[in-house]
Amino acid sequence: MKKIILIIILFVSSISLKSQVMLIPMDLAQTNHLKAYGLVYWALNQGIQSEWLLNYRGGSFMMDYHDRVATECRIRGISFEAISQSKAEEILNYVRSEGVNMDAVRLEKAPKIAVYVQPGNAPWDDAVRLALEYAEVQYDVVWDEEVLAGKLMEYDWLHLHHEDFTGQYGKFYAAFATAPWYIQQVSINESMAKKLGFHKVSEMKKEVALAIKKYVQEGGFLFAMCSATDTYDIALSALDVDICEVMFDGDPCDHRANEKLDYTKTFAFENFKLILDPYIYEHSDIDTGPTMIHNPEADYFTLFEFSAKYDPVPTMLTQNHVNVIKGFLGQTTAFRESLIKDKVVILGKREGTDEVKYIYGNIGKGFFTWYGGHDPEDYQHAVGDPPTDLNLHRNSPGYRLILNNILFPAARKKEQKT
Repeated sequence: MKKIILIIILFVSSISLKSQVMLIPMDLAQTNHLKAYGLVYWALNQGIQSEWLLNYRGGSFMMDYHDRVATECRIRGISFEAISQSKAEEILNYVRSEGVNMDAVRLEKAPKIAVYVQPGNAPWDDAVRLALEYAEVQYDVVWDEEVLAGKLMEYDWLHLHHEDFTGQYGKFYAAFATAPWYIQQVSINESMAKKLGFHKVSEMKKEVALAIKKYVQEGGFLFAMCSATDTYDIALSALDVDICEVMFDGDPCDHRANEKLDYTKTFAFENFKLILDPYIYEHSDIDTGPTMIHNPEADYFTLFEFSAKYDPVPTMLTQNHVNVIKGFLGQTTAFRESLIKDKVVILGKREGTDEVKYIYGNIGKGFFTWYGGHDPEDYQHAVGDPPTDLNLHRNSPGYRLILNNILFPAARKKEQKT
């Protein structure tokens, strides 16, 4: 008799759990914000859809309760709450009500992710690869050959980081021309250009930039950080102009290059001027530079607030448990606001300055998001520094902005109303 009662209790408990809903909070109650994104991505790959509760408890996630998902949460150290169906409906009704700046967006399918990575041993890390690997999100590596072969169309999301699409090898010549890693990078690029039929690396990079533009125009999502942001637009603006000095491509640059730039071809910036001197570690005046380098404790940027119901895209991209975030440097630290096109949406900037940290825009059917700086948890990441240990920064607001971007393509698209 006791055995029968125990079986009945276990059966009822099982039914009860199956009728429950899992809430993954993303406010200060969350023990590991970064791995929570990877958990949602993993669940999507298991066919388990999720609701992204915009502006509710830091941008929380909600999905049907599954034992295997709960187990994954425990293994990964992610906080979750098992709530009733009625409580879940109450939350959904609340976030969808007109009186609050919240909404629910359905996440339906895990996006296929590619990261643009040059072969070789570059002496710096890539914050996005660190974030993806820490969150346990799968990605493929592509480079120029794959891009020019049209492979990007196989992916929903592409990341660019510390790249130089101008063909000037990051303008590291002055400081690192004799460094083994720099010599290796030049050799790898020149070999690939020759293999693909280009006379110059700069010519190859321009074609790569155009192929990426086509990918975005046809519906792809591009996320870039650091020098990949401004050098990408510079390359597009100078498709018919030689902007590389002799040490980069074997002949002098066009010293009237600034008069010949075509800003209509760029994604985000206009009216900028190039810095053609190869001995200056800066590509243009787009980058505001490390103005707060001597006082990192005072360097913060603020996320803008958007209407969750009427502007869901920028709302998704700015989900966080705080709205003021520590600044960090990079070869491109922040974008000069006066050079940003009117159609581009500013997501975050340093208040009281011309320094914009985070932007978003549309190109054709696709989207791009650009984030200034190199590593959100390493204020001044230098060549040769070890990679950041994200176990020490599992609740990083700066890294959360990166991971917001990988889930955005998974969302069921709503028409933007403003």
